Amino acid sequence: MTGFLNVYKEAGYTSHDVVAIVRKLTRGKVGHTGTLDPDAKGVLPICIGRATKLADMVMGQDKSYIAEVVLGVVTDTGDMSGQILHKSLVDFNKDAILETVAKFHGQQSQLPPMYSAIKIGGKKLYDLARKGQTVERKPRDIYIKNIYVTDIQMDKNSFTIEVDCSKGTYIRSLCMDIGEQLGCGAAMGSLLRTRSGSFALNSAYKIEEIKSIAADDQLKNIIMDVEHVLPFPRAYVKDEGYALAKNGNPLPLSLIDMPEGDIKRVWLYGANHLIGLFCINENKLRLEVMM
Repeated sequence: MTGFLNVYKEAGYTSHDVVAIVRKLTRGKVGHTGTLDPDAKGVLPICIGRATKLADMVMGQDKSYIAEVVLGVVTDTGDMSGQILHKSLVDFNKDAILETVAKFHGQQSQLPPMYSAIKIGGKKLYDLARKGQTVERKPRDIYIKNIYVTDIQMDKNSFTIEVDCSKGTYIRSLCMDIGEQLGCGAAMGSLLRTRSGSFALNSAYKIEEIKSIAADDQLKNIIMDVEHVLPFPRAYVKDEGYALAKNGNPLPLSLIDMPEGDIKRVWLYGANHLIGLFCINENKLRLEVMM
C-alpha cells in the first residue's frame, strides 16, 4: 500500500501516536509530514509505503491555521499548556490589534520557540527546554501570505487569527510576537490546522473513522495517490529507454515523450506503470524518487 492518508488529528494525540496507529493498521512503513502539538487539532498528512520518500516535498508545502491569541500572558512553551512566566494588564484596543496583526503579512524573520522539534547539536529543542536549558537559535525566513483577525473577545482578552503561511512557520512564535508588539505579551490558545498543501480539513478522517474503515478492509479507498498530492505532469519513457529508467540512470530527453511547457519535474511512466519522480537537469531526465 502506497500513498497518503489525510488524518484529522484530535487533541491528546501526538503526531507519533498517529503514525503508530496507522502503521499498525497498514502493517507497513509509515511517516508524517510535519508535527502538530498534542493539544493542537487538524490536518496531519500521513505517508504510507513508498510515499514516505516524498515526505520532504509534502512537508515543504504551504499551510493554513486558525489560532487563538491570548493577551497578557507569557508562558515557557508559548502556548497555554505551559507554565505562566508573566501576566500583564491588557489595554484592549481593537484598532491596535488589527493594525499590529496586519504588520505580520509578508516576508519576515522568525525565531523558533524552544519548545519545538528542531535539532541543535543533535538534540531536539523541546528536550533541552524540559531540562530548563535555553540555547541560541537562528532566526528563520518565513512568509505569511495572508493573516486576518476573525474573532475578537474582549471579555477573554483574546482574538482569533487565520493564517496562510510557508513551511517552517511557528504559530506559537507568531502569537508571542504579536503580543510583544502590542506591549502586553501573548500566548497561543487553541490551534487548528485547516490545510497542509493539498490536504484540506473537510476531507480529513479522524482516528476512529480510520480504524472503522480499516476493519471493513476499505482502507485503500481513502488512500490518496502520489500524483494527486504532488500533481506534476506525466511523461512516458520510450521502450528503448525503459531499462535505463528502471535502474535510475539519467535519460536523454530524446528517449522521453514529454508534455509541453516549462517542465521541472515529471512522473515518469513506462510499461504502463509509474517508475518514479524525475527532474530535468542539464537536458537530461534524472531520478529523484523511485516508486
